[in-house]
Parts: sequence; C-alpha cells; structure tokens
Amino acid sequence: MPDPLAGMPPLADTGRRLVARLIDLIIVSVPLALIRWAFDWNFYRVDTEKGEDASDVVNRWYAGSGLVFLLISIVAYVGYDWWFTKSSGRTPGKKWMRMRVAMLNDGSVPTSNASLARAAALWLPWLVCCLCGCLWPIVLFISVLVDKPYQQGLHDKAAKTVVVRTT
Repeated sequence: MPDPLAGMPPLADTGRRLVARLIDLIIVSVPLALIRWAFDWNFYRVDTEKGEDASDVVNRWYAGSGLVFLLISIVAYVGYDWWFTKSSGRTPGKKWMRMRVAMLNDGSVPTSNASLARAAALWLPWLVCCLCGCLWPIVLFISVLVDKPYQQGLHDKAAKTVVVRTT
C-alpha cells in the first residue's frame, strides 16, 4: 500500500503545533473573557454575605449563566477551529507557525465534516468535562508525540487528517 504522505510537505513538528494551539487558544479566550467580564458572569463566587454556600454556586451555574457561557464557549472554540480548518486548513495560529491541516489520504483541505469532527474531538472533552478539562490537552499532546508514523492526535485520527509544514 503506498504511503499517503508521498508527495506531501513534511509533517509539522510538535513544538510548532503546540505554539499554534496556544495562539489560537488566546485568540478565542480573550474575547470570551471580555464577554464574561462585561456581563459580570462570576458564577464561581460564593457570596457569604447572602448566606450562600458551594451548593448555591453549583445550582446557579446549572440554572443559568454558567450553562449559557458554556454553550457560548463551545460555539466559539469549535466554530473557530471548524471554520478556519474547512476554509483553508489553517487557523491563524497555524498560519503564523507555517503549517496547515491536510486530509491524510490526499493532502487536500479538510471537508466541512472532517473539520467539524476534528474540532469537536479537540474541544468538546476539554470544555464539557471538569476532569477532562485538566487531562484532555495532555492526552492530545501525548497522542501526537507517540503516534507513528503520522503524528496524529486523537482529533486528527477522528478526522483522518495530519498537520504539515508550509512555506
């Protein structure tokens, strides 16, 4: 069976991928933090003067602003990655680090469905699950490091993509 990477640019190194991800994380996180600040969505604060305890914070989070902010965050992170990946294979972070996402089978820009699968596998566990939020980025990073020969993270495997260098 022929190598799917034959004729494609070399794979992007893990360090560049990490820096690109951090750039993209900042690009999405800063506006979300400003939205949260503007609406005073401080759903983790326990107001002891009102007689609140931790259960009040949990109830407030699930009943309103925390859940709304979670949904906004999911749309922002998944939408950002989906849009840029399906459009050009390059988020701004990847563009600045000179790399792009490519379909493993032919090197083309990922389809809308592949881009959505990749974005969902990348962000949903991180945003939805408290324990996963701490561990998921580490799991993804390790999966890129140990995967041979294509250096695919679990999100790349979900979409059948690889990350390659560009000029």
